[in-house]
Amino acid sequence: MSNTTADQPRLPFASRAVVSVAGAAALIGLAGVYTPSSAYAEPTAPSDTAAVARTAADFSDCPALPSGVDPARWRCEVHTAAPRLTVGKVTVALAPITMTHAEGPLPDGANGQVWGAMHSAPTAVPGGVPGTPAGERARRLKLAIHPEYGGRSDFYTGQFSLRFRLMSPRLPQSCIIGADAPVAFQLKRSGPSQWISTNPPLIKFSAYDDTFAVPAAEDCGPMTGPLNRRLGLPAPSGNLMTYDATYTFRTYDQLPTR
Repeated sequence: MSNTTADQPRLPFASRAVVSVAGAAALIGLAGVYTPSSAYAEPTAPSDTAAVARTAADFSDCPALPSGVDPARWRCEVHTAAPRLTVGKVTVALAPITMTHAEGPLPDGANGQVWGAMHSAPTAVPGGVPGTPAGERARRLKLAIHPEYGGRSDFYTGQFSLRFRLMSPRLPQSCIIGADAPVAFQLKRSGPSQWISTNPPLIKFSAYDDTFAVPAAEDCGPMTGPLNRRLGLPAPSGNLMTYDATYTFRTYDQLPTR
């Protein structure tokens, strides 16, 4: 098993996607009548978010390989992160995110990647919709943020994109930060990667991005303007993602036959 790329920070991010070459895109009380969303769910408790983070650890999200490649030279990586996010006026420790992707040499010798899947859970936003303690007590004023894959990932360079769905009984399901233009991250290493285990392989790393811009939330019904003011969006600067993660991998010749 080759470990030539194992000491690099893997930044994998549900839908199946296509092969990419390294360095390219991988594929990241108001007036008026309004009916709020009925799809709001309470943010997952810490024990449950840990379960969410483990859902892909059995390699069940490993994507199909492109034709003509050697399975022994391609590996499926399962990556779990505990990000802390500051956007605008809000800072939250996001629920664990688990991402799966495959990488290896293409028939022409170039480095290829295939997107697998992303799993996450909602995280409660302190202060809820109004940004006050009352939002913590009144269920209809609660607010949660749920990261979703934004359609771009490059695990060789640390580039990926995310959308952030805002969830509340007061908001429609369409309320999203980055719906049309997902938030683009370029993670930088905070230090060297560390091998925690070699059998099975488990690598730990930390990274961050303090240069990304965050657009305004869109399609939030009559709450759109007040919600953006409460969150401090759009926020062209002053945002931060810190990213502590571990990942494991198997080559495709070691994966169970499906």
